Amino acid sequence: MDIPGLPARRAALNLIDAVLRRGETLEQAGGSALARVRGDADRALARAIATEVLRWRTDLDTLIDSATQQPLPDDAKPRAVLEIMLVQALRLETPPHAAIATGLPLLMGGPRRLAHGVFSTLMKQGVALREAPTLPPQVQERWGARAASIARGLAEPPPLDLSLRDPAETAHWVERLGGLSLAPGHVRLPRGAAIDSLPGYREGAWWVQDFAASLPVRLLGTGEGRSALDLCAAPGGKTLQLAAAGWDVTALDVSKRRLERLRDNLDRTGLSATIVTADARAWEPEAQFDAILLDAPCTATGTCRRNPDVLHRVGPRQIGEMAELQAALAERASTWLAPGGRLIYAVCSLEPEEGEDQAARIGLTRDPIAAGEVPELLTPDDSGWLRTDPGMLAEQGGLDGFFIGRWRKE
Repeated sequence: MDIPGLPARRAALNLIDAVLRRGETLEQAGGSALARVRGDADRALARAIATEVLRWRTDLDTLIDSATQQPLPDDAKPRAVLEIMLVQALRLETPPHAAIATGLPLLMGGPRRLAHGVFSTLMKQGVALREAPTLPPQVQERWGARAASIARGLAEPPPLDLSLRDPAETAHWVERLGGLSLAPGHVRLPRGAAIDSLPGYREGAWWVQDFAASLPVRLLGTGEGRSALDLCAAPGGKTLQLAAAGWDVTALDVSKRRLERLRDNLDRTGLSATIVTADARAWEPEAQFDAILLDAPCTATGTCRRNPDVLHRVGPRQIGEMAELQAALAERASTWLAPGGRLIYAVCSLEPEEGEDQAARIGLTRDPIAAGEVPELLTPDDSGWLRTDPGMLAEQGGLDGFFIGRWRKE
C-alpha cells in the first residue's frame, strides 16, 4: 500500500520527466501521469509540484549542486526527486519531514541516501529561493534585455482573469466578486477560486480569459452586425468577445474536441457564433469578412507564468516550425479580408520570429495601434505594434506575453 501522498509525488515526477525528456506539455502529460492519482486534491497537488519545479528548476539545481561534491547529471532521478522535495519545502510550505517521507520512497539504495543527505544539509543551512526565478540559460539568451523583467513576472502563478459578457456591468461584477478591474469588461480575482461556483458562472455573465488575451478583440471595436472570422478559435474566449461586441462571428478551428468547449461556453453565455471544424490551410470561405482575428498557433512562451514547461521544451526548432505555420495562415487570411476590413494578427509568444518578424511580411496597410486604445499602463511601440510580457503590470498581478499587430485592406 502506498504511503499517503506518495502517488501525487510519483505523478509529479512523471510530469516533470515527460516535459524534460519527451518534450510534452504539462497538459499532454497529465492524462497518463495523473491516471493513478485518486482525488482532485492529490491531482492538483501533483500539478502544483511539477509546475513549481519547472518554474524554479534553475535555482533548485543551483542549491542541489552546492550540497554535492560532484554535480548530478541533469537527467538523474535523484536530482528530480530532490527538486520535488525542495520545492515543497521552499515554495509550497510542506514541512520538511513530510517532504522526506513522500520523496525518499521514490528512490532506492544509494540514491535514497544521497537525496536524504543533500536535502537535510540544505534544510539545516536555512536556504531560500530568490525573489524571482532564474531563467534557463538558453531562454535568457533568447530574451536578452527583457529576461530580467519577464523573470520577475514568473515569481508567482497568475491570478484569475474574467472577461464580462456586458462591459457596462464591470463595476457590478467587481463588487459582487470582490475583485479588481484593469479595463471595462474585465475582473481579476486571486488564484485558487472554484470557477464553477463563483457568482455569474451559471448565468454566463463571464468567462475565464487572461487579460492580455482579451486585448486583440478590444482593438477591433464593436461589430454592429458586421462579419468577423476568428481563425484558430478554440478554446473560444475571443469568439465570445467578438459575439458580445456585436460581430456576426465565424469561429474556425481544426480541433473538434477543443471546439466542444467553445460550444459549451456559447450555450452558457447565450452568445452565438457559426462554428467550423476545418484546417485553415485548406478551408475556403464563401465570402470575405469585415474583420479577421488570427490568434495564430505558436510556441506559447508568453504563457510561461501558468505554463513554465515552455521554459524547458521550446527551442529554435519549435520556434521555426511555428513561424512557418504562422506565415502560411497570415497569407491566406489576408486574402479573405473585404476591402476596408481589418486584420488582427496575435500570438501569445515572446519570440520575435513569431511576432515582429511575421508582422513585417503581412502585405496589407498597417493600421497602427494608438496609445489611447489600450489601458494606459500599456504602450504600443513606434511601429504601432503592441507587445506585452509577464513582467508588465506586476503590481496588479501581471499578464501573459503577447504580440499584437493590426492592418487594413484598402
